[in-house]
Amino acid sequence: MQTLIIYSTIDGQTLAICQKMKTIAEQAGEQVSLVTLAQAEALSLADFDKVLIGASIRYGKHRPELYQFVNRHHAVLDTKINGFFTVNVVARKPLKNTPETNPYMQKFLQLSLWQPQLLEVFAGKIDYPKYGLFDRTMIRFIMWMTKGPTDISGTFEFTDWEKVDAFANRFSQS
Repeated sequence: MQTLIIYSTIDGQTLAICQKMKTIAEQAGEQVSLVTLAQAEALSLADFDKVLIGASIRYGKHRPELYQFVNRHHAVLDTKINGFFTVNVVARKPLKNTPETNPYMQKFLQLSLWQPQLLEVFAGKIDYPKYGLFDRTMIRFIMWMTKGPTDISGTFEFTDWEKVDAFANRFSQS
């Protein structure tokens, strides 16, 4: 199996999740290419048996390039075993951590011509010390409004790695 894992990340948590998925797919005997969304543009999706895309949220939105990519390539994606996951801090809340209940997944499905076969939602990470002043201030304000962590000296990882493993195994067995 030739598997392509594409990621769109801002701070690196989506990449970390994709790296874990790559390891699991390779352990299942798949040949895996892990690339950014921009790098994927130069590839022929027809060369792959499976395609998985992971994308993060910043300020309530997936990147416009994600929609451009999936809308341009949805016909080819539909011929492959495929999946999509979104990474966002809202998913730290139990009532917003599934594809059916996560507002960003639902918005993606509304705006995308591609309707992936396998969907998942993962909670992300807040790394205040890594952010610049603007992002740190905005994210702290959003966290204050949503009753999340506001200590700007802290790093808060919400990713459920067992859930990541389970999704990676489901995708590998597809």
